[in-house]
Amino acid sequence: MRIGHNPSKEQPVAEKDHFHQVILPIYIPSLDGYYKDSFEVMELCLNSLLKTCHSLTFFTVVNNGSCKEVQDYLENLFQTNQIQELIHTTNIGKVNAILKGLCGHKFSFVTIADADTLFLTAWQSASYKIFENFPKAGVVGLTPQFKMYHGSANVLFDTFFSKKLRFDPIKDPEAIQHFYKSIGWGDNYNKNHIEQSLTVHEGEESALVGTGHYVATYKGAIFNEIPVFLNGKLGRNTEQYLDNLPLEYGLWRLTTTNNYAYHIGNVAEEWMKTYIKKFDKEKITDYNLPNLRTLKKISRLKYFIKHSVFNRILKIKVVNQIFLKNKGLPGEMVKSFHRLWDLEEEKNQKPRK
Repeated sequence: MRIGHNPSKEQPVAEKDHFHQVILPIYIPSLDGYYKDSFEVMELCLNSLLKTCHSLTFFTVVNNGSCKEVQDYLENLFQTNQIQELIHTTNIGKVNAILKGLCGHKFSFVTIADADTLFLTAWQSASYKIFENFPKAGVVGLTPQFKMYHGSANVLFDTFFSKKLRFDPIKDPEAIQHFYKSIGWGDNYNKNHIEQSLTVHEGEESALVGTGHYVATYKGAIFNEIPVFLNGKLGRNTEQYLDNLPLEYGLWRLTTTNNYAYHIGNVAEEWMKTYIKKFDKEKITDYNLPNLRTLKKISRLKYFIKHSVFNRILKIKVVNQIFLKNKGLPGEMVKSFHRLWDLEEEKNQKPRK
């Protein structure tokens, strides 16, 4: 039985002032073993976000089956209005948790990050500058890494004959070394890869080609159509969805040339606590926000040419070496630089000097 008229019926949803969403899926099932430092790592991540983001940032945290201590901490953040949205679920996998955070929203920018990310001052404005200066930018990472060219054949195709694409010295080699240490790598990789990186230029702005997985900001319009479920909890198969989505619209995967985030891993270190005290909050300025309704997917033929045919051509050893040389890689590095897409092969090789 119903009495009266529901006052919310047929009322429009109020427009949000926020234009940038940050989605943080969190899975900490216990506070021992592998996860013994994870609560502290999560706190560092959230504190770095709250300290550095501007006031028009909408925080969505998805509790993806975490233990009660984590649930209680997140509930307190929500009840005290420090985050705008908190979603509780069982462990449905990283990407499905992200999909829950995306549903029901429409933002110009969406940052998706792991809960072991330490955000640095001015990371948002650095990302916006790339989106403003590179209209084809679809996703922008914050941590330079070497050989991030997986899924970036369209960038190389679009700029193959352009002087805007060239190898430049890496600005912060120590930050790159820090990243590989944080994921458990040794230091036996080819050191040339932390000296030079493929960079695309537009006027005074530049960006590294490609991006990693643990933190990135996306052009929000690519999420206008999203699936309701992806089968897989974690790993490359699930991350492939986020990798491929910008490519379907012909958009580029790029990264800031300076380091604007650290990957913490599962161990909290003293320097992180000290570092976070120096952070400054982002100030709002006028940004050229991308139109949420103008993106169109490219044809299957164009996608096939750029990401299959052209990709295979560049993997031919002689073609690859000519490409590296023509894009300004120092001659002594060309032969030892390895092929553009061989990062996984290199990871599994014997140590090289």
